[in-house]
Amino acid sequence: MKFETVITAEKSGRIDIRELLRYKDLIWLFVKRDFVVRYKQTILGPLWAIIQPLLTTIVFNLLFGNLARLTTADSAAAEGAFIPGFLFYLSGTICWSYFSQTVTGTANTFINNHRILGKVYFPRLVMPVSGSISNMISFGIRFAMFLCVWAYFVLVKGSGIHLSAYAALLPLLLLQLMLMSMGFGLIIASVTIKYRDMMHLMEFGMQLWHYGTPVAYGLSLIPARYMGLYMLNPVTMVIVTFRYAFFGSGYFNAGYYALSWAVTLAALALGLSLFKRVERTFMDTI
Repeated sequence: MKFETVITAEKSGRIDIRELLRYKDLIWLFVKRDFVVRYKQTILGPLWAIIQPLLTTIVFNLLFGNLARLTTADSAAAEGAFIPGFLFYLSGTICWSYFSQTVTGTANTFINNHRILGKVYFPRLVMPVSGSISNMISFGIRFAMFLCVWAYFVLVKGSGIHLSAYAALLPLLLLQLMLMSMGFGLIIASVTIKYRDMMHLMEFGMQLWHYGTPVAYGLSLIPARYMGLYMLNPVTMVIVTFRYAFFGSGYFNAGYYALSWAVTLAALALGLSLFKRVERTFMDTI
């Protein structure tokens, strides 16, 4: 008997982008499902996408701004520039929120969707891709809030902040944020299939990573001798460049930005490789 379609396990470890594109309708279906389920049976609905970073920003402004009085300058040249503390913390928080949510969601891909994955075939990469897009919708809501607050400080308060030429990098920053989130999430997802202890380690690790990223403080707080090591964190250059784009002053280093992209692409390549290797046998170990 001759079959029209034969489904076998891929052994080459190659990611078939064309196959993924053929399932674009399924990706959008999962995007809609993830977004609806996240706010289903909640009174405020999508407003929670605004409330959560807003409350975090208020706490950071009180603790790190008013009490600890940590610097909000990303460079020595920006020390004299006035940057509203609330806007400073909000900018870092919305970027970090997307990164942490996407990493966590991608890391739980196999565990949260094992019933679906065990019943029907589709490219398993559809799940993390749809999750990252769904989180980008939430980011869009938060970004709209950020723009409203930014416009208030510019037009009403006359704070002196302004757009810089680095605003042109915004699409590239968002793309990098999405790719690095998926990369690190896929690495964790591939490891946690066999070693569930990694889930608990991930929660702790994300907290440490948060404080190792200039969200609650300016980059100028980091001593120059540690800057090279600190910049191995790829989220750092995304956040400081994002702030530079909207504040008109800050820090940007082309070499460190290239390093950030190098780490991002390395994490994505490793994550895809591990994910492709694990997806063939994950139903036997989950």
